[in-house]
Amino acid sequence: MLRIKADFVDLLEGTATGTLENKTIEIDERSAVAVMLVSGGYPGNYENGKVISGIESVTNSIVFHAGTKTENNNIVTAGGRVVAVSSYGTDMKSALETSYENAKIIQFDKKYYRKDLGFDL
Repeated sequence: MLRIKADFVDLLEGTATGTLENKTIEIDERSAVAVMLVSGGYPGNYENGKVISGIESVTNSIVFHAGTKTENNNIVTAGGRVVAVSSYGTDMKSALETSYENAKIIQFDKKYYRKDLGFDL
């Protein structure tokens, strides 16, 4: 998704109306990687309502909220899959390094993320 440069809504409308063949799909040549930060215990039992900090300090990545909500002026966990830290790079390795650097910055109680992504490719 991150690599699609075209207007994504336009592509969806083209799909829905059967006019996708008339649309131009541009793809960003950079690699893109997302590291999902999850609540401890996911996919089994996990607790919600853990205060999340550090998102405002993330640089060179895009943070997509998945299982979050605002509560008492804080962003808190509200699901097992909490946020995706997505980054571009010249190759997969550099994109992954950027996502991992920023995954360390974001904090919440019992945060977990896989540290073995992409090594099997």
